[in-house]
Parts: sequence; structure tokens; C-alpha cells
Amino acid sequence: MSIMGEFKAFAMRGNVMDMAVGIIIGASFGKIVTSFVSDILMPPLGLVLGKLDFTNMYMTLSGGSYPTLEAAKAAGAITVNYGLFINTAIDFIIVAFAIFLMIMWINKLKKKEEKKEEAKLPSTKDCPYCLSAIALQATRCPNCTSDLKK
Repeated sequence: MSIMGEFKAFAMRGNVMDMAVGIIIGASFGKIVTSFVSDILMPPLGLVLGKLDFTNMYMTLSGGSYPTLEAAKAAGAITVNYGLFINTAIDFIIVAFAIFLMIMWINKLKKKEEKKEEAKLPSTKDCPYCLSAIALQATRCPNCTSDLKK
């Protein structure tokens, strides 16, 4: 098989396609969460904490005072952007919690499906001698007393 044929077989497998879709949806979900944190969650939180703007919380290492982070960067100042780090950490916590909830939900669905499958499995078998229903683990038929170990 040629390299292109092997690559096509690899790329068209179900797991690879599922993973690709998951990565694309995950990236889009990450953008939504980042926007939620930056544009919706952090402004009221900053207001409650005394009109703080987390995006402008930084420390310059090269000296000097600047009114905003953008002004410091435009001036070429070296900054430690701990406010942006706080936003990113909150993004991570929200994304991790959302993934946790989704995995919990998927596991619940799997357990329900497993229970349905278990309910479909027979709990008895027929005795090969007298054809009466007996437990699956039975080694001797309770009706005809035949030995079932054979």
C-alpha cells in the first residue's frame, strides 16, 4: 500500500474524525468561554472588588508608570501581566468544570445503557436433558438432577 493510501486509511478511521471534530468544537467552546469571562464575568466582578479592571493589572519590571497595559507595551516596557493570568485561570476553571459536567453526563448515559444491556441478558439456561429453565451458574439440574459440568 502506498503512503497516500495508508494516510487516507488512517485519516478516514472513525476515531481520527471524531477527534478532529472534538478539537474544532473544543477550540470554539474555548473562545466562547474566554469571551464570557472577559466580557461578562470579569467586569461585574471588578466592579464589586472596587472598580478593578483585571486586564490592566500588571507590574512593570523595567521601571516607569503607565496608565494602561497597552501603553506600557507600546512604550516597550517589560511587564508581568498578572491580571491577564487571573482571567486565563478563570477561563481554565470554567472550561475544566464544563468538561467535567459533560463527562459525568456521558458516564451516566453509558451506565443507563449498560443496565439496559444487562437486563437483556438471560439469567437462565435450558437443561440439555429435561429442557427446564435453570440458573446460568447451575452445575446440576434441580429438576432431573443431571450433572451439567460436562
